Amino acid sequence: MDVLIESSWKSRLSPEFEKEYFIRLSEFVKDEYRTKTIFPPGSLIFNAFNLCPFDKIKAVIIGQDPYHGPGQAHGLCFSVRESVEFPPSLVNIFKEIESDLGYKPMLTGNLERWAAQGVLLLNATLTVRAHQAGSHQKKGWEEFTDTVIRIINTERTNIVFFLWGAYAQKKGESIDRSRHLVLESVHPSPLSAARGFFGNKHFSKCNEYMSEKGIEPINWR
Repeated sequence: MDVLIESSWKSRLSPEFEKEYFIRLSEFVKDEYRTKTIFPPGSLIFNAFNLCPFDKIKAVIIGQDPYHGPGQAHGLCFSVRESVEFPPSLVNIFKEIESDLGYKPMLTGNLERWAAQGVLLLNATLTVRAHQAGSHQKKGWEEFTDTVIRIINTERTNIVFFLWGAYAQKKGESIDRSRHLVLESVHPSPLSAARGFFGNKHFSKCNEYMSEKGIEPINWR
């Protein structure tokens, strides 16, 4: 199966595209786009990969589903398009950056600026029906993104993984802590942020680790 995805990823993930689960997933997703309103737009399903080639990865943030409101999702977890109102979790991420690093992030919720520096903004599920959170879970995306995490874990070293909330922590439980830095806390959702997301200082911890390893830190603005 020919999947339009950045070449360094395609060379590693091409075996997945021929597996039965991915063929079934592709058929399901194509049918959903034909018959329902699905986010993100089809051309942006693999946007996180296209904006962050494999060899450029410095950090991975693991989300769950794409946003399911109109105009929000564009293939990067927690990110929204230009001029779109910030979702509550993103508001809290920006609050923690300001508290941790002492500066306000830029006035846009479009996190392509992070992806360009080597932050893979990876949702566990890459598509969703409009206004139906979780509607494309357990269709095959999780198996695909588990493979992505496994490949990063085994082929790279000194990657910083951000695991916010129980879902992301379970998805990242196989990451080798001797090879990578794993940062865990509760999710930035308003339901949980005050119970340990605020004050986790993950952004400064990430940059300190990168500096120690001779890696250029991320500008989180």
